[in-house]
Amino acid sequence: MFQQSRRHYRRPSERPFTHDEKNKVTVLFGGLTERHNFLLRAAGTSLGYKVDFLPTPTKQDYQTGREYADNGMCSPLYFTLGSLINHLRRLQKENGLSPAEVIDQYVYVIAGSRGPCRFGMYEAQFRLALRNSGFDGFRVLTFEQKKLNQPSQHTGLVFNGTVFLPLFVAVMLADILNEMANQWRPYEVIEGQTDLVLDEVTNRIAGFLEKPITPNKRTSLIAYVFSRFFPGASPEEMQKVIHVLIGRELHHLLRECAQHLNNRLQVDYLRPKPICKITGEFWAQTTEGDGNFRMFSYLESLGAEVLVEPLTMWFLYLACLAWNRVYDEHGLPPCGILKRICSLPETFMKALRFRIAVTLVNFAYNRFRRALGGIALSQPDQFELQRLAEKYYNRKCKGGEGYLEIAKTIYYSQNRLAHLVISLKPFGCLPSTQSDGAQAAVLADYPDIHFLPIETSGEGDVNAHSRVQMALTDAKEKARREFQDCLQRWNLSQEEIRRYLETHPEWQQPLVRIPKYQKITGKGARFVTFVAEKMRNDLSYRLATIRNKAECTE
Repeated sequence: MFQQSRRHYRRPSERPFTHDEKNKVTVLFGGLTERHNFLLRAAGTSLGYKVDFLPTPTKQDYQTGREYADNGMCSPLYFTLGSLINHLRRLQKENGLSPAEVIDQYVYVIAGSRGPCRFGMYEAQFRLALRNSGFDGFRVLTFEQKKLNQPSQHTGLVFNGTVFLPLFVAVMLADILNEMANQWRPYEVIEGQTDLVLDEVTNRIAGFLEKPITPNKRTSLIAYVFSRFFPGASPEEMQKVIHVLIGRELHHLLRECAQHLNNRLQVDYLRPKPICKITGEFWAQTTEGDGNFRMFSYLESLGAEVLVEPLTMWFLYLACLAWNRVYDEHGLPPCGILKRICSLPETFMKALRFRIAVTLVNFAYNRFRRALGGIALSQPDQFELQRLAEKYYNRKCKGGEGYLEIAKTIYYSQNRLAHLVISLKPFGCLPSTQSDGAQAAVLADYPDIHFLPIETSGEGDVNAHSRVQMALTDAKEKARREFQDCLQRWNLSQEEIRRYLETHPEWQQPLVRIPKYQKITGKGARFVTFVAEKMRNDLSYRLATIRNKAECTE
């Protein structure tokens, strides 16, 4: 009887990026904000790599990606793919390189996935499009959170703690600087001053990150103790982690940068602005270009303060998922009661490791943001977010950002951190569409939440901007009414507050910490309350006010 031979699918093999090529081949990456890309390049340089990032994708890149990739893919693929192809063509033209030389001298690193969406097809689509565009054999390196998908043990890019640490520090610092920029830009007195001064600070931090981490020997004992909890990490790697957490060099640099920002910037918080929190799909809520209709700059042009999503949140989310997985696996019934009891110590240690990792990340993030002035928000507790979303979204659904889209909508609205929540996602994104469906139940239970979902693609920006403009009208009215209510509550006018601030310039500095008040969201309203309390407690001001009233009466 005739038997047909079976040919199983195998992942296409390509020429590996070896350790010998580390100083010859440039590693390309992209897809994040410009500040993230800039600091990550500096951190990659400290590891001995030649690193460069792709420019922010444009609509022209989108058209290039559509030309060479399959139909039906999501817009982030077309944007990032087109950006890579056009960048390689520019390298060809500017440096006089042939396609073979480009393939030899450059590699591209991208995150891979096996999740329930089209993200899992990115690697295959990149190889297909690069072959169709004349760069057949161009190396695309993918990593999946824990490892680099490279067959050789002598790969040039090893995804371990030594590589991860400086990159993660760069991500956290870029998160904080981006949030500070978005907090100050709507209130700046001199237009463009915020970006100018923050670019100076970013350059100083990048210069520090370009230097290799050299830990202090005094941290060796602490590092040894921590390495017992993480068997996969060597004492040398943990020593670098501890050095970053409690070291003085970076901390002193950040404090100097904060002082520089405080001296150079001028802001006016006596202007009511609505606060818009951005959530949604990872890439759409992060990119600053045409991939999300340039939504951040558009919101600021309409007079809004934008609260962007930090990348650090994603790492904390992954750690929380890992903790949940350990908890769920321990409770599975097939093991039997006796075996489950015997596995308790091992399960406890696994859960403890994730708890320690989350604590260390939060400690480092809070230390960095306090050194830079402390006005950036701390990271929400992941287990609190999980609790907020459990009624509407099963925590075991891992596609996209999972329960985060639901949880952040409730968290930032309930805690009076935003007037409007905007969810950005590519057209047809399955996980985000699923979250939007659950948002209907959220809005039914929380009618005060102001939520707007926006689907992005290569076109349709006029329609999206129109919807945002209409939603922002209500948010602006909320912020204005809140501001006026605070003035009336304290029986003050803006002119009185400005005259008082002329004698107290320290409260007009950008790094002034405005307290959080119950039932007050806007920064302008909070600033009015903050200054009004200072005026009430200022005895000399009260006596001068009484004297002026007496003179006016006479």
